[in-house]
Amino acid sequence: MTSHHKTNLRLDWCSHEAAKYAVEHWHYSRVMPAGKSVKVGVWERDKFKGVVVFSLGANSTLGSPYGLSQTQCCELTRVAMTNHETPVTRVVAIAMKMLCKAAPGLRLVVSFADPEQGHRGGIYQGGGWLYAGKSHAADEYIVHGKRMHGRSMRAKYGTHMGKPWITKMLGSSKHRYLMPLDDEMRSRILPLALPYPKRASEASSDAPAIHAGEGGAAPTLTLQQEGDINAA
Repeated sequence: MTSHHKTNLRLDWCSHEAAKYAVEHWHYSRVMPAGKSVKVGVWERDKFKGVVVFSLGANSTLGSPYGLSQTQCCELTRVAMTNHETPVTRVVAIAMKMLCKAAPGLRLVVSFADPEQGHRGGIYQGGGWLYAGKSHAADEYIVHGKRMHGRSMRAKYGTHMGKPWITKMLGSSKHRYLMPLDDEMRSRILPLALPYPKRASEASSDAPAIHAGEGGAAPTLTLQQEGDINAA
């Protein structure tokens, strides 16, 4: 558990049920990522404000381009928060410190921002992550009118074959961000770094506001009860 007195901020491990609630209510995807995950809950003034989700082992090739095994690399897949005071970059940084203490073998965290959702990776730019260009477009699906990534769809439904209510589509190419967890890994991936994509002018990723930034294969978009607010 990590506590900070300025806003009575507290981060601690949370249950799957709490994480699922946050994602379904405060993340634009409304879908928890498939596979094994680590969930870090966020509280301000003893009120639950959301979750940071890291996925471990769901993609065996995630670390391959960087010479890492499946246990040395993970993905930041969700940052789902409601109204909050603490900058999202700070929340993510604290959550990553907790993750590193719990899994000392980790050497790299990867995350993605979806330009189709108007995202450029504001929280990663604000947090000093390295930008490594765009990913290859992956298959996605429309299930009962809801867009799902292939991994989540297959985990829940198995296959789309023979299911007329599931439509296959080509997903978007996403911005890829890398956060090395040691000096050697930073030196290894530094040659991959590219200039940050231009962020939207109407929002700052590090401003204490009622919106969150992006996060994960399905980037974060904080959903308010009375309307959606787009992050940079």
